[in-house]
Amino acid sequence: MKPTHRPAWPYPRVIAHRGGGALAPENTLAALDKGAQFGMTMVEFDAKLSHDGRPFLLHDDRVERTSNGHGAAAAMTYAELAALDAGTWFDPVFAGETMPTLEAVAHRCRVLGLAANVELKPCPGTDSATGLRVARETAHLWAEVQPPPLLSSFSVEALEAARIAAPDLPRGLLLDDIPENWLEQARRLECVSLHANHRKLSPALVTEILAAGLWLMVYTVNQPERALELKQWGVDAICTDRIDLIGPHFLD
Repeated sequence: MKPTHRPAWPYPRVIAHRGGGALAPENTLAALDKGAQFGMTMVEFDAKLSHDGRPFLLHDDRVERTSNGHGAAAAMTYAELAALDAGTWFDPVFAGETMPTLEAVAHRCRVLGLAANVELKPCPGTDSATGLRVARETAHLWAEVQPPPLLSSFSVEALEAARIAAPDLPRGLLLDDIPENWLEQARRLECVSLHANHRKLSPALVTEILAAGLWLMVYTVNQPERALELKQWGVDAICTDRIDLIGPHFLD
């Protein structure tokens, strides 16, 4: 492949997974606070829609794992979701933490000076709606912020909707296994980056991705020695749970 011009990666090289990695209840304001406490300057988090269409943070389709509630998130209004305790499951010290709205998260990111990777995480059957609503609200909430929030998703439908709703926001295609048509997919969605499972990469594939002009962020890297190896391969950034071991300047 003939190398394509690739501008410099404009984001921090180490990104805190789900806000505070393994040190706080994921996808909460407390997680963002913990990430900032450890010096992180960019966080990744998962955004989906409540039954009444409010963008809020949650990874799973159901609420059991990370709250004291039960049921499918898509069947609950945001008022019902906000009434759940999303912190005690992790540690009683976080009792009372909630699943925050995207609006609350944007405000906290501004206050803490955190760049954002907003993962579009649609509940089943809501891919397009999630991509459209979350991208549109992200563009509004982070207006004029530099660097701009980076949208990403495993869902092609969500990314396509995001491309239409907020064409000026950069997009990244999330992949677990790397399909043969990864470049075709990325170009069709006008993505600037691939976000790949580090276990599925090789030095040759990294070189090919970079030569295509794409940025490459890898997840979820929790061993410092692996982070350094991936840096040698040329990856632009890593997403990690272990912000206590892999600090914000670890790859600088």
